[in-house]
Amino acid sequence: MYRHRDKEKKMDIKAYSVEELSTLAENIRQKILETVSKNGGHLSSTMGATDLIVAMHKVFDAGKDPFIFDVSHQSYAHKLLTERWDDFDTLRQFGGISGYTKPSESPYDYYVAGHSSTSISLAVGAAKAIALKGEDRIPIAFIGDGSMSAGMVYEALNELGDRKYPVIIILNDNEMSIAKPIGAISKLLSQTMASPFYQKFKTKVEKVVDMMPEGTSYIAKRLEESFKLITPGILFEEMGIEYIGPVDGHNIEALIETMEVAKSLRKPVIIHAQTTKGKGYEIAEGTKEHWHGVSAFDLKTGETPKKTGAKSATAIFSETLVALADADEKVVGVTAAMPSGTGMSAVIEKYPERFWDVAIAEQHAVASMGPLAKEGFKPFCTIYSTFLQRGYDQVIHDICLMDLGVAFAMDRAGIVGEDGETHQGVFDISFLRAIPNMTLLAPYNETSMKKVMVFSKGYDHPCAFRYPRGAFIAEDADVPDYELGESHLLKEGNNILFIGYGNGVGRAKQVSELVKADIAMLDLRFVKPLDEKMLIDLSKKYKKWFIFSDSVKQGGVGSAILEFLSQKQIKDISLTTFEYDDAFITHGNTKKVEESLGLLPEQLAKKIV
Repeated sequence: MYRHRDKEKKMDIKAYSVEELSTLAENIRQKILETVSKNGGHLSSTMGATDLIVAMHKVFDAGKDPFIFDVSHQSYAHKLLTERWDDFDTLRQFGGISGYTKPSESPYDYYVAGHSSTSISLAVGAAKAIALKGEDRIPIAFIGDGSMSAGMVYEALNELGDRKYPVIIILNDNEMSIAKPIGAISKLLSQTMASPFYQKFKTKVEKVVDMMPEGTSYIAKRLEESFKLITPGILFEEMGIEYIGPVDGHNIEALIETMEVAKSLRKPVIIHAQTTKGKGYEIAEGTKEHWHGVSAFDLKTGETPKKTGAKSATAIFSETLVALADADEKVVGVTAAMPSGTGMSAVIEKYPERFWDVAIAEQHAVASMGPLAKEGFKPFCTIYSTFLQRGYDQVIHDICLMDLGVAFAMDRAGIVGEDGETHQGVFDISFLRAIPNMTLLAPYNETSMKKVMVFSKGYDHPCAFRYPRGAFIAEDADVPDYELGESHLLKEGNNILFIGYGNGVGRAKQVSELVKADIAMLDLRFVKPLDEKMLIDLSKKYKKWFIFSDSVKQGGVGSAILEFLSQKQIKDISLTTFEYDDAFITHGNTKKVEESLGLLPEQLAKKIV
């Protein structure tokens, strides 16, 4: 696996002129383009952030100041400036460098990131530690405007504005202004606010105002507040955070000057920088969602090679949800900032009054569906497995405790490949199985996916079904309708039983073709509740059980079945589960990752034989 080198080899740009920094930024963008066009990755956001990151490295010291990137998919320039230029062509590849910040990869990566809206909380924590240690360091949180939609950001800002720790927040506004500047006066004021003169003047005015008699102090305060009202930063100023901006996020000279001012203030400051997504690559410039995260593409045309093959599970979900919504106006749904990724775009476009994208707010997304279920609607809460982790308390407190009929559609279950540890969808069975009133089920092919959704629509209690990124392993075939807690015996055999759950059924079929034995095959369908009658019957005939599921062992499918066997005192079963071991799973091509885990069909067949 990739390991970082010595800190001394970091690119030193402190002595660079503005012209040299601008040239460096152009070279960085070209390096990013060449690499992402071959490997895939995040493009438009990291291209737009390049000038800001170059300025950060010019003004601050990444060797001591915590550089904390929110989500960190925009941190490619930071990687290139910190010892990883020569290895950048391994980006997101198995054994190569991560597409996100990763301290085990480089000492200049302060924190692991992959989920959004954590950076300001982390910066506050770092500031507390720095204050307690009495050190001269300052945390810099780099956050995008999309991440500002999450409540966690405002929890952190609330404390920061009260505690006044020295923290620099760089708000990379690349899609929309937080508050649109109002005409020439606002623009002039915003530019003036970034100057050293204004900051010194403001500090002196504040001291004078505090010393003035009560009557004149009131007048002075009102005058100061009237200026704030026509600037975009009133929200942050009212929270106790100094605001500078909006500034041009591609003017390196202005950015350096602004960051120097913010650094000198020794208090919490937010720098609002406006950037262009995809800067430097005209095809990707602007707010085109397609260019946020991309597969390999042709650098000259921007075209991605067309993929052929089976329909993705996400596409099946999307088509089926539209059909269910067409047939029943009580069907509603929500997603959290991932309408295209989850397949919700089509139904949101067709029924915008019944399906919602609530931005990066998984907690709100989950909780808000509860009352809809209570009022007689059928909500489908569609969130990636890894992101549903963020709404766990709401699943328990606002849905399951009330026993409300919300259906959770968990896309990207299992190994997702190049996004790595922060995105692997491996924990949902374990963390949901423990919750009372929750039902867990999973499809394994196109027809079963449709029937799972039909079952979920008619089920008046909480349920969650999981499905993989891309296509199901198993080819399509007719299957029976889903009935609560009933499994489906696909095939009889001799002494060996394969039990598959969800996409694990397809894996079990692959392995069975390689094992020279007559193997029985069970589609478990429900991991909660289990089909106890079927399992008891099968225990009398088959004594060697093998479990296939794209999930972790702790609390997973094998664990559920072992608990059942123990409760029923069935002791003569030899059970082996091929779920994931107790470790975070690295990034890389899915097949290579699975090979490293010993989970390819030929590897499993060899173990069984």
